[in-house]
Amino acid sequence: MIAPVLLDYASVLIFALTGALVASRAQLDIVGFAFIACLTAVGGGTLRDVLMDRYPVFWMGDPTYLLIAVSAAVLIFFTAHLVESRYRWLLWLDAFALAVAVPAGVSAAMLMSQPAPIVVLMGMITGCMGGLMRDVVIGEVPLVLKQGELYVSAAFAGAFAAVLLEQVSSDPLIIFGGCGAVTWALRAGSLSLGWSLPVYKTRPPRK
Repeated sequence: MIAPVLLDYASVLIFALTGALVASRAQLDIVGFAFIACLTAVGGGTLRDVLMDRYPVFWMGDPTYLLIAVSAAVLIFFTAHLVESRYRWLLWLDAFALAVAVPAGVSAAMLMSQPAPIVVLMGMITGCMGGLMRDVVIGEVPLVLKQGELYVSAAFAGAFAAVLLEQVSSDPLIIFGGCGAVTWALRAGSLSLGWSLPVYKTRPPRK
């Protein structure tokens, strides 16, 4: 089984970049950049570890995660003005982060021999909660709740694919590679091709 630490490192770095980009759009100071980057980077993994009673929480056991997140924040603080469309960069970086974070959550749950429903849920939480916290704190409509877009559903599909793949293969590259590929394909399709799910619409009252 792939150690979730490698996936966590990648997830923290990419989500920290998205958090710093959001901070740049909100015109925060460098401390605000670092705070939002760290919140985004470790939020989902923290909730995952707390729910699974995984001690210590991953970034408390290895503060390198925080160093990575702060470094990403500083980098974006001094370079964000060079990016023409920060929101577009944010969307695609966030999609990439989701495709890494969902396998990270799935890997951590499988390593603890959690049942399939918990594995799927931990993948979704790891992938979605950091970005949700980021957007709520900044005061933007969370990407995970944008109308009809494939975000939480992409995370669910990726995590579920990992559970299915584990039944037919013991190769971590197949299990987690497939998980990330499904997550990425659905999220990228939503962004570039407009893939979406039907949304609830209130029917007008009968006369």
